[in-house]
Amino acid sequence: MTTANDSQDLPALAPLRQARERFLTGLPLPDGVPDEVVAAWRRARFFGVPHDLKESVRPVRSGEPAVLTAARPVLERLAPGLSSGRSALVLTDERLRVLWSGGNAPDDERCRDLSEREVGHNSAALALRSRRRAEAHGPEHFLDLWQDVSAVSVPVLAPENGRVLGTVTVASGLCAERSPHPGAALAEATAAAVEAELLTRSRTAEHVLLDAYQRAASRPGAAVVALDGRNRLLSEAAAGLLSPEAVEMLERSAGGDGPAPCTPRPPAGVGSAPRTPRTPAGTDSAPGTAVPGPQASGPDDPEAEAPGRPAYRPAAWHGAAGPVAYELELPDGAGTARVTQVRHRSAVIGVVAVLEPPVGGVARTVGRPRVGLAGRSVPWLHATSRAAEMATTREPLLLTGERGTGKTALARELLAARGQQAPLVVDAADRSVGELDGWAEGLPDGRALLLRHAERLAQSDVASLNSLLDQHPHAPLLVTYTPDAVPGPCLQRLLDTLATHSVTLPALRERPEDIRELLPELTPGPAPGEPPLTWTLDALHALERHPWPGNVTELAGVVRALAQQRRTVGPVRRAELPDPVREGPAARTLSPMEHAERTAILEALRRHGGNKARAAAALGIARATLYRKLRGYRS
Repeated sequence: MTTANDSQDLPALAPLRQARERFLTGLPLPDGVPDEVVAAWRRARFFGVPHDLKESVRPVRSGEPAVLTAARPVLERLAPGLSSGRSALVLTDERLRVLWSGGNAPDDERCRDLSEREVGHNSAALALRSRRRAEAHGPEHFLDLWQDVSAVSVPVLAPENGRVLGTVTVASGLCAERSPHPGAALAEATAAAVEAELLTRSRTAEHVLLDAYQRAASRPGAAVVALDGRNRLLSEAAAGLLSPEAVEMLERSAGGDGPAPCTPRPPAGVGSAPRTPRTPAGTDSAPGTAVPGPQASGPDDPEAEAPGRPAYRPAAWHGAAGPVAYELELPDGAGTARVTQVRHRSAVIGVVAVLEPPVGGVARTVGRPRVGLAGRSVPWLHATSRAAEMATTREPLLLTGERGTGKTALARELLAARGQQAPLVVDAADRSVGELDGWAEGLPDGRALLLRHAERLAQSDVASLNSLLDQHPHAPLLVTYTPDAVPGPCLQRLLDTLATHSVTLPALRERPEDIRELLPELTPGPAPGEPPLTWTLDALHALERHPWPGNVTELAGVVRALAQQRRTVGPVRRAELPDPVREGPAARTLSPMEHAERTAILEALRRHGGNKARAAAALGIARATLYRKLRGYRS
């Protein structure tokens, strides 16, 4: 963000500017100041942000984030047009560290970290929390630096799971009308273009990596893991062998920090790499393919093994532009991993590692909880395997996600897999403050605590938990959290403390392929002599197309109601499903009036067994009108 030069105060902002001055000097605030603005100022004071801050510390980053790689072509096309105007365009990552800025804001000045802990309230921080477009104008900011600035920010969402990857901000001088910001369309368009580029890159790269993983894991009992620095795919055998330290070693290898595979030397006496068998389209190499290896490192070789560096043995060389295979010695006596790089468009997009037990021995099995919850989709396997890995440590663990995604079920399974004494379960949605007085007393003694609905905790309880974690940072604590509102300063501090050890569970709409596996798990057992509940293919397709705003909990309710109420035999037909599920989502966003109208029509159709003539008569409209409205919802 940048300030405008000597912009005049606007009448609509003058009272807010005076209120900010009173706040900074400790005087009572006048009536009419928006509650969210006052809360933002108080958070800045809580974090100790100086209002006269000139610039924040330049953030330190390692490597280029994926969001910047995808955004760079978009931003570079826009940069020339920004240089002649009075607006700035800024890209941040998910921690609000500035990755790129252009326009009239010099790159070496102003704030390089837009988090509220560093600079107080701003549109980027608000967009990150709310996951939607947000604006901040003049005195709504806490810093003196931005009193003459209007800014609009849009979150950039990951196409595969909806996770916020960063924000796009357009900043300018104060806007005459405050909202909407004149740069809102530019911010929206830039974020959409970045998300489209991310989608193109992720789909292609993930399919290539998934194909390589599936071919390597096709042998029964194979211990295989695929990593790309963001996602992890582990076979069941690999999940039982790999410790967190071993996974971290493989992660470094996938991220390019491993042993010299990116620039291999050709083997001595070999003029060219041998021809390799042709592999399926979309894949660059088959994991485990053996070809002559490069020359071994000698004592004076700069690439020789050094203390603290993973031991490895180069195993294959495919030429400077081709994939490379090498071996890593795994910690914890787990044996070795034969690691093969997976390339796409001349870039290494990840690695596939095939694990082998130590020669003459059996690898020690790591005590990792096995997550048996239904689901085989990539988002679900990634989330649950990551949670299982984190549960092997004594660090507190935070499970986040929408309501009904299975956070509590996963938490109970992870705690049960530890094999310790029964955990203490506290549900903040069911208990009053008085009942929580001694709820954390057992944590320092090693008894695990499952804290549900952390978003419902009273501020005094959150403060107690923060103090406890300050004194016992390795307390055995597992927290579930459903984002539903802007957290207060104390709760935000708790979330920041647990952020490095957290897992976000995907929504059911992000893994529709898991619905067929979930149905048998959610269906109540049939009465004696009755057949189990089955489904027609048409009904399954309708279930998979429904967005399920209540996630697995909503699906379980539908299945339970059908199992208890249906009086017919045979598979469940599409006509038996609830109206919103049977009809499918509307093809476009409906207005509130259209939504109410559609609901009334679907209910009338349900009452009259799908007979459109009777439904139209009951609604007092012509049958042609009913047909026209139904077509309109689908267009």
